[in-house]
Amino acid sequence: MFPNARIVLYCEFFHGVQGRDVGFDPEFPEAGADAHVALHLKNASTLLALADCDSGISPTNWQRSTFPKEYREKITTIHEGVNVDLAKPNPAAVFRLPSGRELHRSDEVVTFVARSLEPLRGYHIFMRALPRIMAERPHAQIVVVGSEGASYGASPPSDKTWKSIFFEEVIHQIDQKRLHFVGRLPYSNYLNALQISSVHVYLTYPFVLSWSLLEAMSAGCLVIGSDTAPVREVLNNKNGLLVPFFDYEQLAGQVIEALAYPRRFRSIRVQARQTILDHYDLVRICLPNMLRFIKMRIGPKA
Repeated sequence: MFPNARIVLYCEFFHGVQGRDVGFDPEFPEAGADAHVALHLKNASTLLALADCDSGISPTNWQRSTFPKEYREKITTIHEGVNVDLAKPNPAAVFRLPSGRELHRSDEVVTFVARSLEPLRGYHIFMRALPRIMAERPHAQIVVVGSEGASYGASPPSDKTWKSIFFEEVIHQIDQKRLHFVGRLPYSNYLNALQISSVHVYLTYPFVLSWSLLEAMSAGCLVIGSDTAPVREVLNNKNGLLVPFFDYEQLAGQVIEALAYPRRFRSIRVQARQTILDHYDLVRICLPNMLRFIKMRIGPKA
């Protein structure tokens, strides 16, 4: 219908059979040949689109690197950007728990955010770190944002949720009154949770980088993130702290230190915000980059 139209492909992620969303976590091995065939089927439509498109856009350099080498020259890295005028520090922010209790910036609050509470986003590692965190920081409140379903990774066993499986694993080792599962939140409430956070934990397999990491940094959070490739592209131990993905003891120790000595980490919060302002600001950085890309790379077909 539109033979002269230019086609731009959004290149979010190319699945691999090892070391990405599959083959990274030995606790959840892939299900044999059928799983590999399923991954190739997921990639098939992407390969067809790559062959047909005039150009592609990927949000991060690492996500671009997951695509076959012969197609990478077609793909430009431009992130969609974060609205830094919304996701910003707010010392007066208040977050209301389902119980009606209010949490403020002066409280000790550990936040964890994922679209769904699943292993791909490190939910199991976070939960295993909680017994030590809650034992050594008896006033810390834990706020977990996310739904019970699986969004990106494997489904849990029948009649179970990943949330319940790993909650039950630690239920007798934690103070349940200080652990708050708040589900999915309206955007303004979610931002309030980030703005009152003392420590924000972000964990992920080598997979698509979550907007929540960038929004947390933009809100001035002290982020402790997994030392995995997509996170390392943004965090560098000056604007956030990196811990090995599987080492929940090291994660717990880092969270405890950050809660105990918040002044030590003030500069990291400032650098987190500055990183987003410098590289991921929707209005001032990313949208202009997108417009330049369109003007330079996407002209009318001859």
